[in-house]
Amino acid sequence: MKKAKRYTWELVLALALLAGLIAGAAGQRGGAWHDKLIRLHVVANSDSEADQAQKLRVRDAVLAAAEPLLAGVDNAAAARRTLQAHLPRLEQAANGVLEGSGYTAAVTLRRETFPLREYDSFTLPAGEYEALRVTIGAGEGHNWWCVVYPSICFAASAEELTEIAVSAGLTEDEAAQLTGQSEGYVFRFQIVELAQKLWRWLSGRFSPAGR
Repeated sequence: MKKAKRYTWELVLALALLAGLIAGAAGQRGGAWHDKLIRLHVVANSDSEADQAQKLRVRDAVLAAAEPLLAGVDNAAAARRTLQAHLPRLEQAANGVLEGSGYTAAVTLRRETFPLREYDSFTLPAGEYEALRVTIGAGEGHNWWCVVYPSICFAASAEELTEIAVSAGLTEDEAAQLTGQSEGYVFRFQIVELAQKLWRWLSGRFSPAGR
């Protein structure tokens, strides 16, 4: 009985903490803009120097093939349909780089969970995103993550990134969060990631298998 009460109080306290974290982060999640981006996820065959270098060449080839396909597309839903329809073309671009290497790449479009990621000119919060995944060979090497839609991976400045993001359907406030022009944005992103980790811990802690 005492053990059951202890678990009950632990659960109540943990849920209260989780609710506070989520409420504190709600301001930056209101736009639900995870669904306005499509990530690019390239997985190398291995961590060898040659395979890691090849991963970057495959990345460049896939981005170059996707760019004309997405020209003029102004929302993520249309971008998703376009990428889905042209997966064979994108896969062909990746495999063109791999010719003679002894292995091939598979290109898919699916939902994936990403951690908080800070780049030179923008930051992306943790969460689930649509992702164009390129798996090279055994897919046992380090990843390369960025964004295929809107094409902001190599934006030259915050101003250029904002312009690209807004033209792709993000609001100016959402674009400001990406570029860091929205005060406290990284802290709020970290709070969201912490809340997600806490939820996963609770799921294991209080599940029948976790007791």
